[in-house]
Amino acid sequence: MSKNISNSKNLPLKANFSRRNFLKSSFATACALCLTNVPEKIFSQEKPWKWSIEARHYYTEGKTAFCDLCPVECIIYSGKVGDCRVKKNFDGKLFSLVYGNPCAVHIDPIEKKPLYHFLPQSSAFSIATAGCVFQCLNCQNWEISQARPEDTRNIELMPDKVIEAAQKYKCESIAYTYSEPIAFYEYTIDTAKIAKSKGIKNVLVSSGYIKEKPLRELCKFIDAANIDLKSFSNDIYKKLNRGTLKPVLKTLQILAEEGVWLEITNLIIPSWTDDLKMIRDMCRWLTKNKLNSFPLHFSRFYPLHKLTNLPQTPVETLEKARQIALEEGIKYSYVGNVPEIDSQNTYCHKCKKLLIKRKGYINLENNIENGKCKFCKTKIPGFWS
Repeated sequence: MSKNISNSKNLPLKANFSRRNFLKSSFATACALCLTNVPEKIFSQEKPWKWSIEARHYYTEGKTAFCDLCPVECIIYSGKVGDCRVKKNFDGKLFSLVYGNPCAVHIDPIEKKPLYHFLPQSSAFSIATAGCVFQCLNCQNWEISQARPEDTRNIELMPDKVIEAAQKYKCESIAYTYSEPIAFYEYTIDTAKIAKSKGIKNVLVSSGYIKEKPLRELCKFIDAANIDLKSFSNDIYKKLNRGTLKPVLKTLQILAEEGVWLEITNLIIPSWTDDLKMIRDMCRWLTKNKLNSFPLHFSRFYPLHKLTNLPQTPVETLEKARQIALEEGIKYSYVGNVPEIDSQNTYCHKCKKLLIKRKGYINLENNIENGKCKFCKTKIPGFWS
């Protein structure tokens, strides 16, 4: 997932949790977030607090809660929290501790998500809370994804206020991103419902580790998603991410079935996910399952979190992966986290002419007209306006 500070237009948020004046700066303001810590004693109390809401998708036996949101399937005893660190059992009822309580709020270019075929050059109002359903060794946002909500600096920003802020800053979409929107599912779906009713698009940036029922419920309100397909090996998923592969593949299929615009990111980590045969198998699976019209992004790894001993991904490896994707029938494949290379540009899958020329998150040239190639009139998959 994209880094939650760099290259963002950061919004200064009032430390006193002011609802009326929490956004004081202009769209181009580039100063850091100013957030206020919530006292830890609030989280440790025995009754739900003001930023709690009863969780969805769980069941109970006595006072034990069984979370049914993601494949981790946490068993949470009274007074305890789940593996995601943001769901707590209060006397037999499961609550989310991060509702309306984000620790990151920014305005990002949509290309940063990354979404290259969805409303290009538009802005996404991006929010995240603490917590995640995975424990990735390479996480670039580990300071918040692997944190408890009492360990992050948070603000009050209820769903209706998220929509107000997005409208004020003329953002065409709201992105649930940075950490893991599945962990803050209740906040995500309630915000997305209001946004959709107001004509604002919703973007999910996620690991895709979610069960079918809550996913299909969420799909009613999500317009686009970028899913991190961490690898094409169940063994690597277990060791690198503390998850499994099959549920993520199912998520990709469901998103496509539900009409959500989908883009996929595969982070290539040296010695972990850089096996070219595995990458070819992954691309073949995507094509076989009719997901080859959705863009596939190969992203460069930078040493972070618990994998600081590894080198950056060689550009040559990324380019080979992209070439394999094209050979296996993926119509649009990109290389990310490497500035100023041709592999971040969009080329027509039929006539091969340049459609969108990119430099970082900026589009320098766009030859897509009414969703079609300007040159050969072929329809280009995506949402262009």
